[in-house]
Amino acid sequence: MLHSEKTALFIDGPNLYFAVKALEFDLDFKRLLGEIELLGQVTRAFYYTLIIDGQENTTIRPLLDWLDYNRYTVISKTAKEFVDSTGRRKFKGNMEIELAVDAMGLAKHIDHMVLFSGNGDFRRLVEAMQRRGVRVTVVSTMSTHPPMVADELRRQADVFVDLVDLRAKVARATTTKTHSRPERPYTVPSKTLVDARENENMKVRD
Repeated sequence: MLHSEKTALFIDGPNLYFAVKALEFDLDFKRLLGEIELLGQVTRAFYYTLIIDGQENTTIRPLLDWLDYNRYTVISKTAKEFVDSTGRRKFKGNMEIELAVDAMGLAKHIDHMVLFSGNGDFRRLVEAMQRRGVRVTVVSTMSTHPPMVADELRRQADVFVDLVDLRAKVARATTTKTHSRPERPYTVPSKTLVDARENENMKVRD
């Protein structure tokens, strides 16, 4: 039964941000968590992100505070600053190790891992989780040009769900707030994570 499963959510914050930005919608994290809860008992919900020096009290802080007070565990670290060959300030860093360590630590305690990322570096993590009996759903998008999800990650996952198919379920409702980009009409039929799981079960029975 779906609702007897223990599920953990892992969100690669920067990767998800650029994916939904490319698809031109704003994500409602409360609705997102509700959608994951349809799959079963959500034991943990992690959000990983980098913070640039001086950004601590700007636009990202309200989001991190909201997540922290609404059942998400926020994992963050400061991006490293460097100057490139042209003299421009740039930042580098990732949260891959932190996410992988947390996932492996929970492998014995969960049945299902839902990973919001298209980063191909996570393919080995997905494979390792599967060897430990954890089913893995990857959520990203192939609807951008180029696709945001690495082909090797998509193929390794037990289930892949495109953000376009989730948009009607997890997009933030339109408000009086002015959006920097106009919303495009959405005509693709909605497919939930549960739909994807049921399709997977049908393939197994066949």
